[in-house]
Amino acid sequence: MAQTKFDSVRKRKARTRLALRKRANGRPRLSVFRSSKHIYAQVIDDAAGRTVAAASTLDKALRGDLKTGADVDAAKAVGALVAKRATEAGVSTVVFDRGAYLYHGRVKALADAAREGGLEF
Repeated sequence: MAQTKFDSVRKRKARTRLALRKRANGRPRLSVFRSSKHIYAQVIDDAAGRTVAAASTLDKALRGDLKTGADVDAAKAVGALVAKRATEAGVSTVVFDRGAYLYHGRVKALADAAREGGLEF
């Protein structure tokens, strides 16, 4: 049976999550999803099974300030906002879950902005 693009993405994501689970030590994970038009980030407590904080380019706080939701500037804004919301919720250290994406471009910009916003990973 031929492997599809979706199968490859699913395998990469599973491989990343397995590595994260091994070194998380109970820390929540900062998960990133990017589409062609927007970028989303959420801090997830896997032990409790709930989302602690979330931010995206669809938030009303960011929507008016951004030209588009699909560039590095938008990713920086989302990273700063999710870091602010996570620290308000009492989370200071996380593990970064890049999913199936390379640590490059928008994903890297979001991570750097979250670090500058006070999250440690």
